[in-house]
Amino acid sequence: MKQWIGFFLLGAVFAFCGAQAVPPQSRIDGLVLAKQAETGFPPSELCTDDVFIRRVFLDVIGTLPTAKEVREFSASPKPDKRRLLIDYVLDREEFAAYQSLKWCDLLRVKSEFPGNLWPNAVQAYQRWVRDAFRQNMPYDRFARALLTTSGSNFRDPPVNFYRPFQERTPRKILDSVALIFMGVRLETSGWTEEQLQGMDAFFAKVAYKKTAEWKEEIVYSDPEKVLLNPQTKEPVLPTPIGGVPLKLDHFADPRVAFADWLTAPENPWFAKAIANRVWFWLMGRGIVHEADDIRPGNPPWSPELLAYLEKELVQNKYDLKHLFRLILNSATYQRSSVPTSGNAADEAGFSHYRVRRLDAEVLIDAINQITGSGEEYSSAIPEPFTYIPPSQRTITLADGSIKSPFLEMFGRPGRDTSLESDRNNNPSVFQTLHLLNSSHIQNKIMKGYRLRKMADSIQGNRERVVQLYLTILSRMPSAGEEKIALGYIESSERADDGFYDVAWALINSSEFILKH
Repeated sequence: MKQWIGFFLLGAVFAFCGAQAVPPQSRIDGLVLAKQAETGFPPSELCTDDVFIRRVFLDVIGTLPTAKEVREFSASPKPDKRRLLIDYVLDREEFAAYQSLKWCDLLRVKSEFPGNLWPNAVQAYQRWVRDAFRQNMPYDRFARALLTTSGSNFRDPPVNFYRPFQERTPRKILDSVALIFMGVRLETSGWTEEQLQGMDAFFAKVAYKKTAEWKEEIVYSDPEKVLLNPQTKEPVLPTPIGGVPLKLDHFADPRVAFADWLTAPENPWFAKAIANRVWFWLMGRGIVHEADDIRPGNPPWSPELLAYLEKELVQNKYDLKHLFRLILNSATYQRSSVPTSGNAADEAGFSHYRVRRLDAEVLIDAINQITGSGEEYSSAIPEPFTYIPPSQRTITLADGSIKSPFLEMFGRPGRDTSLESDRNNNPSVFQTLHLLNSSHIQNKIMKGYRLRKMADSIQGNRERVVQLYLTILSRMPSAGEEKIALGYIESSERADDGFYDVAWALINSSEFILKH
């Protein structure tokens, strides 16, 4: 088996070029090409159809396309088939599941320390987030629902936004709000202490109380709570950055005033932050990098591009799917990941698609989809909500406290912070060894019902090889790859052994493990 590593991990990776370069397809492309002309990095050609379908499935819904979907897309003569495919994946159920996974990372949805949301609250919270994306809730309404919520953490799911704090202070709440919805880190924001106190005052009335039900908690706005200036001992008035102090009614909830200011079309952070974050999710790097570090000292790669995306989002009533469509339909997104001699040194721009490893949850789901196997999870919390059937997709896991050794090894975030960098997609030697040598992966390949069904039902080794490539790499094998694979299978003592070896080699290839 090991003699295959050299071929599949080194010789066959990224041999997928050949598409022709095309003129700009959108306003995004015009702005990107203008910036690339300044930096001197010409764009790569467009990726092939086989690469595109795999890329858009993984980026948008965290799911591999099936062999049937790859065949149909590649064979389609429709000139707008890429646009139609984008619409198709955005309407799939997995879009809401994958987006809720990303947002549950940001919102720190986790039963145990440090969030202590508790399992039943976690389930309700994750379902609310998932349903918001299933219904394509406008982003300003989504943010407002989280920011202005009151009620029971069990019965009013958005209430859990205010619970995962070890220190329940206005400053800690502001720290999360600014990071998630403004892309601002307080420690690098440059805001003065006076400005921070003015922003703290929006969350000074947030209060908590227990109920008779075990682990239930009520979040509400307490009109008697006041934030005092530590020097003057005078009440601090809620004051937006760059604005004037607000004199609110004694019984008014200042969080409503904050949501009004934050989601206003002229707000300089709100639409910009989510446009930059979605770009980062799809392109592997933010226009402002890092994606959650917007500040004067960290300018965007192209201010014009970011301003355009921000404007489009506002004009289309904060429809996030519209933003996804704009980016996905651009030639910039559809560039090949193979750099040219002229853009190989481009680290900050978008002259070619950024190669990066699959998220931990997406990777194990892909292996399970290919092999027809399930995954086992563990939790220290002995409650019914923490039992996960092996057949459940990992991208649908609600609770960050539910674990598996694979997820921990492959960099799943601990949900202890809301930073994008909390997820670690850097490859390691331990990950490589696990995929190559562990009984965990080997058992999936040898015992999974889908590979076994493929081996039993497909007649002819050539057809088996083709199906393996379509299923695992989402493309047809080249003539050279087909010849080598057939030669190996036919030289094996048992053809089935050779078949499983080829599957093992493809799963261990960089082409499978990486998004490209």
